[in-house]
Amino acid sequence: MLESPQPSLLERERDRFSGREWAMLLVLCGAIFLEGVDVSMFGVALPSIRADLAMSTAELQWVISAYVLGYGGFMLLGGRAADLLGRRRMFLLWLAVFIAFSGLGGLASEGWFLIAARFVTGVAAGFMAPAGLSIITTTIAEGRKRNQALLVYAGTGAAGFSLGLVVGGVLTEFSWRWVFFAPVILAALILFAGIRLIPAQARPVARSMRDFDLIGAFSVTGAMLLLVYGVVRAPDAPLGATVAALAGSAALLALFVAAERRVPAPLVRLGILRSGPLLRANLGAVLFAGAFVGFQFILVLYLQELRGWSALATGLALLAVAGDAVLAPTLTPLLVNRFGNVRVIFAGLLVAGVAYASFLWIGADTAYAAMLPALILIGVAFALVYGPLTIAGTDGITEDEQGLAGALLYTSLQLGSALGLAVVAAVQVTTLAGDPSEAGLLGSYRAALTVPVLAIAAAAVITAFGLRARAEVRSAESVPVAA
Repeated sequence: MLESPQPSLLERERDRFSGREWAMLLVLCGAIFLEGVDVSMFGVALPSIRADLAMSTAELQWVISAYVLGYGGFMLLGGRAADLLGRRRMFLLWLAVFIAFSGLGGLASEGWFLIAARFVTGVAAGFMAPAGLSIITTTIAEGRKRNQALLVYAGTGAAGFSLGLVVGGVLTEFSWRWVFFAPVILAALILFAGIRLIPAQARPVARSMRDFDLIGAFSVTGAMLLLVYGVVRAPDAPLGATVAALAGSAALLALFVAAERRVPAPLVRLGILRSGPLLRANLGAVLFAGAFVGFQFILVLYLQELRGWSALATGLALLAVAGDAVLAPTLTPLLVNRFGNVRVIFAGLLVAGVAYASFLWIGADTAYAAMLPALILIGVAFALVYGPLTIAGTDGITEDEQGLAGALLYTSLQLGSALGLAVVAAVQVTTLAGDPSEAGLLGSYRAALTVPVLAIAAAAVITAFGLRARAEVRSAESVPVAA
């Protein structure tokens, strides 16, 4: 059996990062860490926000959903803006907007103001994320070195997401408003560092408004908003209202597709979706993110509202999930180099499925020791899936569409987060059915936890097609050619 050749000294030298590349990567990793922390901190703080601002469960989930919808809804436009207006410029400009509105959210005294601030903060993140990702993919050549950079980058984001659970618990012990104010401090430091350390790039050619597909941007954002709104309101709204919201979402999606086929500079070149690996990566991202965020939402409610745990105790309990902070930048690159993206993603999804399924039988007094193994497995799964998905979603895409590819992937992650959160909230509210007793709450949580299990199962099936496709390619390459 032939062994893969070891990289030569020249190749190892070429794959080594320079000091300037490490400095740039450090700043961009700081930004993606900030975005991960910003999303997950609120999961632990939600019960305190509900108590202070008198919000219902349906309203409460909009504190998260408003952010991820603004994030995902404007991600595609953000990716296009990065490609056309300059990646460094877009990154720094929208980081400043992120700072401003995160601070405003901490001053909110009404639920609607908080939700509005979260939406605009999400929009800012939607412009920042594809700009940051495309700075990496256009500055570092495709290959082992770029894969390492992307795994470190994605691993840092995953670490921020899981560590944010703990940070959120600690900050909420002082006040839930600190989950707004703390990111302002970190973002300001990243902004100053970015101005100095992100290298200037060639100025893009002057563009006109015809190069920005505003119809596509607003139609796809509206479609996502109506979809999530319809799902969230389904337990309380009349059937006709739910059907109208879903029909409106479908109509706006149809408008988006029609616009992309006709406008001179489409937001999404629909031909890019013919890439099987890219499509599978994005569908997997939708389902994986939806499962994780939905699970987190229900688990936090279970621990704080049924078990009576404090925000700090909840955050510390979820520290077990933060194992990906160590595994993602260390173990995952080795596994990807040895087995390839698809196999690592598939293994991670199987691990996640086992972990989520174990919570379907959770009781009103289940010991933390019994939950700990599953929480550790979730951290392992996050390390195995998140980074490789980032590579799969951008690999093989031409340089001028790297911003678009990154935007598609992050849009999928945020849409999945919003949709998964909406579905678990709707299932929990529906099955509770006015029974606030301990048994009623426990039954509603168990019912809602079936959603992450089903989502992960679907993601594993989709990824399995990628395993089959790779096997077929290898088989075709091994067929001898007749002389």
